[in-house]
Parts: sequence; structure tokens; C-alpha cells
Amino acid sequence: MAGLFYGYAGSVLPGLRGADDRVAVDAMQRFNVAIQNGLFGLIFLGALIASGLAVYQNADRRSVFVPTLVALVLYALTLLITFAVNIPLNNRLAAAGPVHRIADPRAVRAAFFGRWTRWHALRTLTCAGAFAAACWALVQHGGN
Repeated sequence: MAGLFYGYAGSVLPGLRGADDRVAVDAMQRFNVAIQNGLFGLIFLGALIASGLAVYQNADRRSVFVPTLVALVLYALTLLITFAVNIPLNNRLAAAGPVHRIADPRAVRAAFFGRWTRWHALRTLTCAGAFAAACWALVQHGGN
């Protein structure tokens, strides 16, 4: 998930920065539809479940428990940001309707992109932190 979020932050969003308002709104609407699929959902929520299981399984091994707990908390924060901010913004963007019917695409873009991008950057950091903590746990696990 960290790689997906970073890839989006490092390529898709900068690429859309210079795009025409209609193109940017249309592209984001299409991305938001395309990402809603079973495989993404499995990985997106599966990472939380796997992190929770790792915490549970390592409750008696402090050197592994701490980083797995950090990973779980950071990934849960990633999901909280996603469900509290990014998804509602995606839904508002979808509610604007097909881009060819939007009277003021600049206003739609302005209402969406700034806030969405800031929160996406934060969830990218929390998810990367969760990944780093999971790697830390693996290192600790190998040392025990």
C-alpha cells in the first residue's frame, strides 16, 4: 500500500498538476472508479488484518510486538484518513457529474485537489511509516 500511495503522490498527482481543469477532474473521477475493485479492497483491508494478526501473534515477544503495534497503529491511521477525508472528497467529485456537464471545472478542481492532495501526502507518510515498522519487526523477528 505504501508503494501505491507513493507512486500516486510521486507521479499521478504531479502529472495532473499541469493538466487542464477538465482533464484533471475527468482523470481523477476515472482513477477513483478504477481503483474500486476486489483485489485492491483485499490488499487495502488485508494489510490491516495482517498487521493485527502480527500484533496478536507476537504479544509475548516485546522486540517484535512493539514494531508490529506501531505498524498497526500507523496503518489504522492511514485508513482513518482515507475513510474520513479522501473517500468523502472522491464521492463529492463523483457527484459533480460527468466532466462534460460541469459548468465550472476550475471550481470543482479547486474544491477537491488541494485538500485531497494534502491528506493523501499525510496518508502516504503514515503508510510508509507502517511499512518501515513492519520491516523493523521482521528484522527483530529474524534476530530472535
